[in-house]
Amino acid sequence: MSTLYIRLPSKAIAGNAQQLIALSCSFALVSHPGTIEREGVTLLSNLAELISKASRVVLLLSGGDVNLLRIESPPLSVARLKAALPNLVEEYLLCDPSDCVIVAGGYSNGSRTIGVAQRDWISLIAKTFITLGARHVSALPSQSCLAYIPDVVTATISEHDSYVDLTLRLNELDGFGISIKAESSQTAPQEVIQALSAVVPKGSIKIYVTQGEIHKYREYLADKHGLNERVMISAGNWSDWIPGTKSTIPDLMTGNSMNTRSAFDWHAWRWPLVLGSAVLLINISALNIDWWHMKSDRDALRSAMTQIFKSTFPNESVIIDPLAQMQQKISIGKRNSGMSVADDFPAIAASFGEAWASVKASLASPPSITGLEYHDRGLLVRLKPDADPPTQQMKAALTERGLALESIPSQTDVIWQIRSVK
Repeated sequence: MSTLYIRLPSKAIAGNAQQLIALSCSFALVSHPGTIEREGVTLLSNLAELISKASRVVLLLSGGDVNLLRIESPPLSVARLKAALPNLVEEYLLCDPSDCVIVAGGYSNGSRTIGVAQRDWISLIAKTFITLGARHVSALPSQSCLAYIPDVVTATISEHDSYVDLTLRLNELDGFGISIKAESSQTAPQEVIQALSAVVPKGSIKIYVTQGEIHKYREYLADKHGLNERVMISAGNWSDWIPGTKSTIPDLMTGNSMNTRSAFDWHAWRWPLVLGSAVLLINISALNIDWWHMKSDRDALRSAMTQIFKSTFPNESVIIDPLAQMQQKISIGKRNSGMSVADDFPAIAASFGEAWASVKASLASPPSITGLEYHDRGLLVRLKPDADPPTQQMKAALTERGLALESIPSQTDVIWQIRSVK
């Protein structure tokens, strides 16, 4: 998971998509938890590969492109706040609110920070970065991300040929930006410092510039008594910006109608999905192979039993269940020869008598048996209706002798049905 931070030039400098892609931008690729892997300044078009691979792209908009308003408002639900925003900011705007993206930030002490930007500029940025392959894009006002120092006005300068983007953070909540058209790159320090002095006539100012521009700004301030005492020049780096992006400031992309958020990052999950599909396919194949082997064993066993049955009873022409038919034939043969089988009355009655004797001996007042009946190879035992039958004890005793006991519902008697399970 990685986040790509990019500082964009102002709309005054990049008026269309072609100019935006052709301009140099400062960037930083940050991996979690906050390690800067790469940073530098390059053309936006050269960042296409990083943009497509990053999990999230955070754009820092020029201060001149976002108007931050601090407006008092009651706490409202998300839906009501969205409906009320155009009316809340209308008196502060010189244009129609419908032409603007209006996004609310954090709420505290009865007031809320609201970010306003031109809709066509935000839409152009969104379209450009979607074309470059971005999956999740946020657009934040750079004046709210700039490092905050109590009692010090912080400012950052981005030079693009003779144009200069100047962004200021006046205090914890307020900030703005302007774009300055300098006569040349060499005269930019003079014009920027003069503009800053007009905006902040008193108090300390800390200006962040690139490493290559420090010398000319310090050289200009060297003989400016008064200014050089309250204006500090420092090299800006991404550690001054990234912490500010974590606060509850307006994300202008949330007010844009174009979808800049992918529903699911299939690219990052492609190998887990391939591995999961392979494991699933292997398991399904193994289950089918196992089922085929078991079916083959079943068919072979049934064929063997059928052959044995045919060889033993060649006169039988209909064979449905060779095992059951073989057991039936064996039982009939035993009966014809005078032998007893497990489900005959004498065998069931004898086993029941043994089980009943063992259970009866353990009872203080055993119930009385009122009748025995033999039907459909099962023994029916009737007990007195007022008796407390030892059903569980009898089931355990009969199970040891190969018999099963089932209670038959009756309104008059207690009836047990006993059958052989062999």
